[in-house]
Amino acid sequence: MTRVEVEVIGTERLSLVPQRVEHAREMAVVLSDPALHTFIGGEPASAEELRARYARMAAGPADPAVSWCNWVVRLGGDQGPLVGTVQATIGPAGPDRQDRQDGAGLVADIAWVVGTTAQGRGIATEAARGLVGWLEQRPEVGDIAAYIHPGHLASQAVARAAGLEPTDEWHDGEVRWLRGRHEGLRPEAR
Repeated sequence: MTRVEVEVIGTERLSLVPQRVEHAREMAVVLSDPALHTFIGGEPASAEELRARYARMAAGPADPAVSWCNWVVRLGGDQGPLVGTVQATIGPAGPDRQDRQDGAGLVADIAWVVGTTAQGRGIATEAARGLVGWLEQRPEVGDIAAYIHPGHLASQAVARAAGLEPTDEWHDGEVRWLRGRHEGLRPEAR
């Protein structure tokens, strides 16, 4: 199977730009607030730690059936500041998951994070909608899922706005949210 290649995704105010090692320095500042890690765990990474992580991500997973698709979120065009990230891990449905088994394609597990200084302006919602719209155009992608801590109300709102709904599945203390290929986006999420 061929890996899914990332490309620039444009929205009204944002450019989702394929993540590069060179973004690590600016992203270390964007992601430096310990409050960002309340629900996702861990602690802020230094620029060098992010550089190493981004290099590993760029190399891709060992499994050729899986694609790591990572973007940085740029506000206001080519020269605007970086304000967050979005990502999609695309691969076959796992045997322990309740993904569709009707040939609808691969599953994309998505995530987003926006730096605290850029929060409260709809950036995460716009970026997630842009990512979901891009995934919708990939015929090989079926279901789109996100894993969200039950106390993270802001991420739940982003997921709903991007057309995902909560399921009764849990993984590592997070609820699996799902938008099936055959369900399409709600009109307000387009």
